[in-house]
Amino acid sequence: MIFSYYESGIFCEDLTFDEKSLLKKTCKIPLDIAKTIFNEGSDINWSEHDSIQLQSGYHFKKYKNTAETAWIYAMTGRKLPIDLVVEQNEIIAFLLHDSIDSAILVKKGKEHLTPLRIWNDSLLSPADYEVLHLGKIDVKMRDGMMLATDVWLPKNLDNGEQIPTILIRTPYGRLSYGLNLLRYVKRGFAVISQDVRGREDSEGEWLPLYHEINDGDDTLNWIASQTWSDGNVGMIGSSYSGFVQWAAAASGNPHLKAIISIVTAGSPFGDIPRQNGLYSSGFLAWIFMMAKKKTDREAMNRNDWNEVLNIRPIKDIPKLALGFDIPFWDKWMKHPNYDEFWASFDWTRFGQKINVPALYISGWYDDDGNGTTEAWTLNQENNRLNQRLILGPWYHHSNSTRDIHHVQFGLNAIRYDLDVLCQQWYDHFLKGVENDVEKETAVEYYTVGTNEWKKAETWPPSNITYTPYYLQSNGNAQTSSGEGTLRKELPKLSNSCDHYVFDPNDPAPYLIDVSENECSVPENYRDVEKRKDVLVFNSEPLEEDIEIAGDIYAVIYAASSARDTDWVVRLTDVDEEGNSIRQSDGIIRARYRHSYELPKLLEPNQIEKYEIKMSKIANCFKKGHRIRVSITSGAKNAIFPNHNTGHDPTTDTDMIIANQIVFHSKEFPSHISLPVVNKR
Repeated sequence: MIFSYYESGIFCEDLTFDEKSLLKKTCKIPLDIAKTIFNEGSDINWSEHDSIQLQSGYHFKKYKNTAETAWIYAMTGRKLPIDLVVEQNEIIAFLLHDSIDSAILVKKGKEHLTPLRIWNDSLLSPADYEVLHLGKIDVKMRDGMMLATDVWLPKNLDNGEQIPTILIRTPYGRLSYGLNLLRYVKRGFAVISQDVRGREDSEGEWLPLYHEINDGDDTLNWIASQTWSDGNVGMIGSSYSGFVQWAAAASGNPHLKAIISIVTAGSPFGDIPRQNGLYSSGFLAWIFMMAKKKTDREAMNRNDWNEVLNIRPIKDIPKLALGFDIPFWDKWMKHPNYDEFWASFDWTRFGQKINVPALYISGWYDDDGNGTTEAWTLNQENNRLNQRLILGPWYHHSNSTRDIHHVQFGLNAIRYDLDVLCQQWYDHFLKGVENDVEKETAVEYYTVGTNEWKKAETWPPSNITYTPYYLQSNGNAQTSSGEGTLRKELPKLSNSCDHYVFDPNDPAPYLIDVSENECSVPENYRDVEKRKDVLVFNSEPLEEDIEIAGDIYAVIYAASSARDTDWVVRLTDVDEEGNSIRQSDGIIRARYRHSYELPKLLEPNQIEKYEIKMSKIANCFKKGHRIRVSITSGAKNAIFPNHNTGHDPTTDTDMIIANQIVFHSKEFPSHISLPVVNKR
């Protein structure tokens, strides 16, 4: 039986399940797994079951029909699931969707029964070209540094023909990332992939994020000067390769005509490496991976993270954990506050220059999610046109799983259309194709709980009302002695408060696996909330569903015996069994309560007001569930704990236990503000 293999709508080759095909490395679908599924599934009457588990352990659920006789069965319980199309009890196709890429292996002649149908659009640029690789070109920057750049063009262009370009700039290796974009070459675009400064084959200093505004600007100008270029450039990429897009846009370069910003990194104190002024311990896996000139993914995988995260002072961590210094880490350590160093590559300062059509893709559990929020908010404030936002139930590796750390989402959590949307975006904004992509609804977002995709013209949606829920208790908000309550009514008591002791030697954990390099997952905090250094405030069991969609805000009135400390506020959804699933959280360092530029230490035991912007979410708290807010001062694994001394965190080795007081009285109404979706 012959199967045809397609990537993002483009035919690649015919394959069989023989030994020769199984050895092929060009197919993104693991052929050995596909063969196992095919063989085991051949004896199953699929039409009689909505849920099927094969002998090999692979589990599938009936999802949706593609024709009267064909159904998609979605794989669950596996990252990068391989979905099936089944026609009359025969497996006719295997589907794999990963971020904005898709791979489909389909029985020859059955393409019309798969998501390949959405590529049958006459307005899409046809895949009529072969690929011509011009090889590596060293592109000179304004200071003379040469950046390694590979160029691919459509083969057999007409003499003098000029075409638009798609650019990716990456610190992870230009060839692997460039090869993944060759589908655009086949559809009539030039593709350029470049190692950013100091990485792989590029010259210069590797100082993450620092040089990207100027280097992006220079690269765009170089592209526009080439004989094959029509001067129109689009950029694409995720994470760091999202940051470089906004950095290039911040230069105001006129050749940048469209970007596709996927789980983008944001500003240095808004996202990485110093979100909210904190020092991220969860970010160490990435730092270790990027410590040398070439990416070393194995450096993330350690079984001694607990010991590594306890090294003090933190400035010495690379030398003591890896055996060598990391120059960019050392430089970061010399700038504890937001100063000219950080400001020089903070693209959010240049909103007046940023004006480019942008497609944003991110998710509720993306640990760089604040980067997307920053970019979206900046462009909304400047009334920029052609901004489109997609927010799914995804972590940083977007559109790649239906469950995260045992939290299950709907079968529709993985989308089949993102690569088509990206093609339409470039066709319109780089080639001028009138495909109406710019007329689509501006925002699509996924509501956890109801597992529905929804549309809105704004983010947050316009049909919300920010509703305060006030923290209240009789001084018994620790689960060891009881729990506080969460009410819509203002507190009536005076001098009402709760106490706990924060020991930086034993901070409350933040539930992540550092080696996974996913620092914002929706874990179950049920056991964490039993600690004596965690305050817990619950609503009554809900009498009806409450749906929220937007950014979450907290206002906390608190006092500490220390000169500096941290406050961690978390929102969870508690089911009838007591499972407490993280929805959103936020952390503030007391010294930065007013300003990142001019930190101010605390007067011990003085009440301060803390305004905390938390992560965004769309979630439906179901009837019978509780809304829970917890407060603590530690987030072990995610951030290095505040030593409470007020000293420089990079050099400090002393630690002080802090007595913490959270007020929730008539005078000091601590609360969380939820974006409640109006029912009408």
